[in-house]
Amino acid sequence: MHQPAPRKTVLQTILDWSQTRPAWQRDALRRIVTSGTLDSAGVSEIFDLCKKEHGAPDIELEATPLELAHLPANPGNGSAITLASLSDVVGVNQLAPKQTLAFEQKGLTIVYGPNGAGKSGYGRVLKRACRARKAGEIMPDAFSLSFGGKATASFTISRDGVLQPVLPWEDNANPDPVLSAVSVFDRECGAVHIQDKNEVAFRPFGLDIPDDLAGICTQLKTLIQAEEGHLKAQKDPVFDTPTWQGTTAVGRIMSQLKHNTKLNGLCALATMTDAERARLQQLAEDLAKNPVEAAAEQHQFADGIAKVLRYIKKVEEAYTDAALNALKDRADDARIKRAAALLSAETAFKDATFPGVGAETWRTLWEAARHYSKHVEQQFPPVEGEHCVLCHQPLNTDAGARLVTFERFIREDTEKQATAAEKAYDTALRDFRSRHPDIRLIGEIRRRIAIHHPAAAAAVLRCMASADLRRLQCLRDLVSPGAMALSPQAALPEAELAEIENEARAYARQLEAAADVEGRKILQAEHDELKDRAAAGHLHNIAKKEIERLVKQDRLAKCLGQTSTTPITKLGNELADEIITPRMRDRFQREIVRLAAEKVRVEVVRSGGQYGSPNYQIRLFANAKTKVHLVLSEGEQTCVALAAFLTELATATHKSALIFDDPVTSLDHRWRRKVAHRLVEEAKERQIIVFTHDLVFVNDLNDSAYRQSLPTKMSNLSRGPNGTGIVGDGLPWDHAGVRARVDRLEKDQRAAKALYDANDEEGYRNAAVRLYGHLRATWERALEEIVFAGVLIRHRDYIDTKNLKKVSVLLETDAETFRTAFKKCSDMIEAHDPSRVRNEEPPAPPEVSDDIKALTDWAESLRIRQKTIT
Repeated sequence: MHQPAPRKTVLQTILDWSQTRPAWQRDALRRIVTSGTLDSAGVSEIFDLCKKEHGAPDIELEATPLELAHLPANPGNGSAITLASLSDVVGVNQLAPKQTLAFEQKGLTIVYGPNGAGKSGYGRVLKRACRARKAGEIMPDAFSLSFGGKATASFTISRDGVLQPVLPWEDNANPDPVLSAVSVFDRECGAVHIQDKNEVAFRPFGLDIPDDLAGICTQLKTLIQAEEGHLKAQKDPVFDTPTWQGTTAVGRIMSQLKHNTKLNGLCALATMTDAERARLQQLAEDLAKNPVEAAAEQHQFADGIAKVLRYIKKVEEAYTDAALNALKDRADDARIKRAAALLSAETAFKDATFPGVGAETWRTLWEAARHYSKHVEQQFPPVEGEHCVLCHQPLNTDAGARLVTFERFIREDTEKQATAAEKAYDTALRDFRSRHPDIRLIGEIRRRIAIHHPAAAAAVLRCMASADLRRLQCLRDLVSPGAMALSPQAALPEAELAEIENEARAYARQLEAAADVEGRKILQAEHDELKDRAAAGHLHNIAKKEIERLVKQDRLAKCLGQTSTTPITKLGNELADEIITPRMRDRFQREIVRLAAEKVRVEVVRSGGQYGSPNYQIRLFANAKTKVHLVLSEGEQTCVALAAFLTELATATHKSALIFDDPVTSLDHRWRRKVAHRLVEEAKERQIIVFTHDLVFVNDLNDSAYRQSLPTKMSNLSRGPNGTGIVGDGLPWDHAGVRARVDRLEKDQRAAKALYDANDEEGYRNAAVRLYGHLRATWERALEEIVFAGVLIRHRDYIDTKNLKKVSVLLETDAETFRTAFKKCSDMIEAHDPSRVRNEEPPAPPEVSDDIKALTDWAESLRIRQKTIT
């Protein structure tokens, strides 16, 4: 027959709802479902995931959303997952290795362990493997230096009574989902039911999950607000008192910064030319002056520029190729004509006494003699009989004739041309030398030009340097024949200087206009624009930090927008309406009555909701305003928590195992028996496993199970040389029943026989004495358990009178058998100091076996006769 599909659970509903939620919320839901309420570290990680989802860099943590595999397994309607055994636990506290803890799959398993016996270690493994909401952390053996890995274990489970392959388990974030069908109750899990404003929900129903998620949202809001406050404090004070003008291009960018503002425009504005910087300086200086005076200075500056232009034009004209070549031509002409004159002189004075007659030195001397003759008013040249003005000797005929020849040479045409050419060249050269370029004449104006227009000032300097270089090259080449080697003439910056002059005069007119308000506004606006641009480089760094701050602020705003609890509250209300039905509230009342009778008068009521899901409180009937956890005792609170737990599980769609870890801690004898009875009743419907250190509770459970013929398995945990958690069948000797003790005695007898066979007399004697001590104690236990049929049991708070009639089966022969056997045991255990002369050997192994069998037969005979009594 086709099985109907399992009804969708609350957690599956939450999973479907989560598909459209942000990734960080889905990760938070996964953590809540698998581990319960998040601690501060978990909330901090969720906050990081939220910020990462909105672009926060440098966060390596990745969101792991809630998936189907994270939900407790839902085997289906009526199906069940049961535990057969837990074995091979490694890396958990001091649990001993190679232990197997077996469970009764069709009834009740009681695991007894005193404090320090390893019970909590097995409990933690089960809670972690079964995904208990308060699973806690598993710690390795603090004294072991060898183990450093994850805790591991092996589970054997059954699905609907069919054993499955061994299931390996490791303590990690992804336990096998099938184990999550098993529910675990302990003190921490139960606490959620009895605190103020906590709802009645418990896994697998998950009504508290929306509330936990909403709680995370609320904590995130607090974290976001704190971080926003920190970011607000990081805002640069310059934005409160801006150093820029809001009307400038820079000011508009700085005043309108947003998280997505691009600063390329600000970078471009920060790039200023030297002229723009000079303009800013000039504007700053001039705006601080009287506009008329500043305008006059600009006119003066413009006039100076015109002067510079005129001067360098003259310099350029003076050192053109044509002008320099003209001077060179005069030099070459004088040189050529003098050569011709010298040639003529050589012909005329070939018989001269001394060489060089007619040369320049000679001519200089001749002209000096002429000048002197004119000074002394004597004829020149002198004639025969007169005195020579040079040597002051009277001239003879030859000397006179020679002087006349010299004068004739001087007056001839070649000499005249040479002299004229040389005179013209000398005049031109003196003029050339006298007017060399002088940068000092325009130095002050050029320096002012350099402030605003360094390129133009440099061009002026190049013109002057080029002209001076050409002058020196010309002087170098004048004395040599051939063409001059001149450097190229630098270009005259006439257009640039003319533009600068025009700008200066236009600026002067602006300054004159600035004498009125409107005119000054124009200049002030230009000044402000340039001033803000000059600061743009520094402001860029401020703007960059501010944008980073605004990016974080925008990210936080987006995170804050996703922390709204409205959709979570809606989900919680829908789940609550589905789960907390009148039928469930009635079921809770029945559970309370079954656990606490009329001692605890409470009810489940809806009390509104703050966020997440509505609050369902457990409220006192007598006083609705009183907080339950402040009135009820710890034991009464445990009963309420158990009632809520069992109520919720009663509405589940499957019948998987339940594990109770010390469920009656702090309960007195009034409550233990009822809790034991309720758990035994539940064990008829599903597998129940109880861990406890309370022997009275063990007796109550065992007694209730015995009365209801419920299959029961009892195990005990102890500490040994290899560690804790050593598993033993049944209860420890002091608490075991007759049958369990007989089994132990038979094992001890076989061990003693091995010593006997090995001729270990001392070892056998000690073993036998110890065995008879246990046998004597078992005869005593048989009186309580069998003869009195459980009517009176030590440490039990009631007398079971319905079995009183079974005591009537005791015969005199039974009493005699008991007396004889008990006396023999007492004699063997040396309860009294023996006589010095007596040194009896202990009974041989066959006799010991017979004594044990005597107890077994005696007990069985009584049981058979008791069963016949109705």
